[in-house]
Amino acid sequence: MTDFDKERQGSDSEPMPPAGYVPREQLNEETGLSPGAAQNSQSEYKQTNGPSKGGSQSGTKEQKVSAIPSSLDEVLERLTHDIGYKTSFDIVVREMTFGEHRTAMFFMNGLSQSVLLTDILKRLTYLHPDELSGHAFRSFFDLYVPAAQVTPVDDWNDVLTHVMSGDTAFFIDKESTALVIDAKNFPSRGPEEPSLERVVRGSRDGFTETLMVNISLVRRRLRDTHLRYELVRVGERTQSDICIAYIDDLVDKELLKSIKDKISLVEIDGLPLADKQLEEATVKRGWNPYPLVRYSERPDVVAAHLLEGNVTVFVDTSPSVMILPTTFFDLVQHAEENRQTPFIGTYLRWVRFLGIFASLFLLPMWLLFVMHPELKPAVLSFLGPQKTGMMPLVLQFLLVEIGVDLLRMASVHTPTSLATAMSLVAAIMIGDIAVKTGLFINEVVLYMAIAAIGMFATPSYELGLANRIVRLLLIVAVAAFQVPGFMIATTAVMMVLCMERSFNRPYMWPFIPFDPRAMWNIIVRQPVLKNRTRPNLLRPQQMDKMPRRR
Repeated sequence: MTDFDKERQGSDSEPMPPAGYVPREQLNEETGLSPGAAQNSQSEYKQTNGPSKGGSQSGTKEQKVSAIPSSLDEVLERLTHDIGYKTSFDIVVREMTFGEHRTAMFFMNGLSQSVLLTDILKRLTYLHPDELSGHAFRSFFDLYVPAAQVTPVDDWNDVLTHVMSGDTAFFIDKESTALVIDAKNFPSRGPEEPSLERVVRGSRDGFTETLMVNISLVRRRLRDTHLRYELVRVGERTQSDICIAYIDDLVDKELLKSIKDKISLVEIDGLPLADKQLEEATVKRGWNPYPLVRYSERPDVVAAHLLEGNVTVFVDTSPSVMILPTTFFDLVQHAEENRQTPFIGTYLRWVRFLGIFASLFLLPMWLLFVMHPELKPAVLSFLGPQKTGMMPLVLQFLLVEIGVDLLRMASVHTPTSLATAMSLVAAIMIGDIAVKTGLFINEVVLYMAIAAIGMFATPSYELGLANRIVRLLLIVAVAAFQVPGFMIATTAVMMVLCMERSFNRPYMWPFIPFDPRAMWNIIVRQPVLKNRTRPNLLRPQQMDKMPRRR
C-alpha cells in the first residue's frame, strides 16, 4: 500500500461493499491471490471507497464501483475514452509481453519515477513462460514486481484516481485486478525558511507544496507512536489529498469528530486554491474579516500545537498548514518569542502587543483628539496639526490607507531587484512631495506609518488585514459621530469578536470567558518547565505536559 492508503485504515464504520464488488473468496478463486493478498485488496476497497474518500460528497452518497476489464484491449479502449489516452501527451501506457503474458504499465509522465519503473521492467524481462504458469497475477504480485509498495486494486475508478495522484497501474491481460505501484515523483522545491515566520534563532526548514514532505517534517519532530495522519479526498474533479493530523491520546475526540464531519460534508468541484478554499467551505461563515484558522509554514510550530492537543490539516499543493481551533490571542504569538529567554520573549511579546494596539486605535484616537481638543490630557497638548491641509483629515487618512495598500500590492508584484527603488519612490517622491504641496500634513503620514508598522508586526497576515478594516471603520465612525461613534464602533467590534467561535471554542478566550492562568501565559512568556499544563480550551485528554512515569 501507499503511505497515504495506510493512514486511511481503521475507520470507525466500514461500508458494505456495493453491488459488483468481488468478495475475497471469489477473488482467491479467479485471480489466484493468497488470502492475505485478497484481504489487502478488500481493505483497499474500504480505504478508497469508504467515508474517508467521499470527502467531496455527502455521507448518503456512494461512489459508483466499476470493475476492471479482464481484456487488455478493452482496458486500453477505456483509457482512451475515460482519461484521454492518445490525446493528452502526458498520459503514458507502456505495453510489453513478459512470459507470454501481455501487460501494460499506465502512469502520468512527470508524476512518476522513470528510473524505478525502468528497473521494474528490466527485472520482468528475465521472466520465462514456465515461471508464470498458473496464476499470473499472483506470480507478479508475490514474486516478480520489485517495488516496496504494491497494492492490488479491482475498481476502475480507484485505479484512475491512484494514477492521477502519481501512482503507476500495472495491467495484466485476462486479469480483472491491477497492481498499483507507488512510484510518485512530484515536482517540488526544497524546504526553505518561510518568509512570513522568520526567526533569528531556530530551524530554517519550512513546508513545501508536497504533502509527503510536509508530514515527514512534522514526523521528524514528533516521534510519538500516537501521532496519526488520516487522509481524505475532497473535490469531485481535483480529488485533493487532505491530511488530518492529531495525537490520539491528547486530542479531544469531539473536536476531532467535528472537524472530520465538516470536511466530509464539503461538496465542491475542486480545491485548486488548496487550504484557503477548504477553510471557506468548512470554517468561514458570513462576512466577518477576522480569521478563524491559524496558518503556519513552520514544522516546529505545527508540532508544538499538536502537543498542545490541536488538530492540524495539511492540504496537498499548499505550503501552509491549518491549526484548529484558534483564538485571537493565538494569532498574535510568534515563534521568535519562544526562541529567546523568557524575559526577552516577554519583552518582544509586549512590544508586539503595543504595535497591534497602535495599528488599531492610534489613528482614530488622534483624529478624535484633533476634533475635540478638550479630551486631550495636558501631557499630550502638543498633539494636533497647526494646519489641516487642503483636504479634510478623514479624507487624508482614507487616501493614505489606500496608498499603503497599493504600495503593499505593488511590492508583491515587483521584482526583488526593483523593490528598493520602489521603496525610495514611495518614501521620497510620494510622501515628501505630497506633504510639501499641502495635500497631506506631516502628522497624518507619521501616524499612518506607525500604524502600518504595527500591522506588519502582526504575526498573522490575515489578522493584520482584518485589523486594517476595523481601523478604517473606527476612522469613519469618529469622523461621523465623534466620541459616540468611537465608543459604539469599538463596542460593536468587541461584541462580534466575543460572539465568534472557532469549532465551538470561544474566539476571545482566555479574555472572555476569563481564565486567569491562561491569560497570564499570554501576557508573560513562561519558562518551559513552569508551563506544565495544556490549555483547557482544547479539552485535552491529558492536561499535564510532564511525561507520565511508567
